[in-house]
Amino acid sequence: MKFEYSTIKLPVEDILLREKGSKFIGFAYPLQQEGDAKKYLTQLWELHPKATHICYAYRVGLQGEIHRANDDGEPSGSAGLPIYNQLLAHEVTNVLVAVVRYYGGTKLGVSGLVKTYKESAKMTLESAEIITKELEGKLKIIFDYHQQNTIFTFLNKNEAQILEFNTEEKCSIVTSFKMIKKESISEKLSEMQNIEFQFLD
Repeated sequence: MKFEYSTIKLPVEDILLREKGSKFIGFAYPLQQEGDAKKYLTQLWELHPKATHICYAYRVGLQGEIHRANDDGEPSGSAGLPIYNQLLAHEVTNVLVAVVRYYGGTKLGVSGLVKTYKESAKMTLESAEIITKELEGKLKIIFDYHQQNTIFTFLNKNEAQILEFNTEEKCSIVTSFKMIKKESISEKLSEMQNIEFQFLD
């Protein structure tokens, strides 16, 4: 199983390409989930209400299992697919690439559109910093108050980040951890006394 994926570190905006009077402006955004894409596209329409088209593609998931390409009124397959193919070519996921087009009066034809949308997406992704991220999971541990030090030392050793911590009669902690360590974390916690734990979705 893969435990890491490539994505972009920060948004990239306003990458301009001109073709026969038309302006193509590229944008790329890192996504946590599919819903983020809608949010960014809404923002783009607010920023560019007079744009002729806003075409886009995105991939989400370790293998890019959630994906979409949209031509937004351009001839079928002439915009969204060339953008999507650039996400594949750069081997990135959890990324949205959108290209805002202002029509300049000269038709480019389907092959011209394919070439220009591809080039715009390529320039945009080449302007982004591509990073490798490790796949993370969440874990909940319930333990006795006097076991705090043991648990914190254990989490520290495994580079787990604490997300929530509740101290009552029983303490509970929610952490994020690197999935590559899941098996060893599970093994070690199973050996500890008076501890309950569960991996969260």
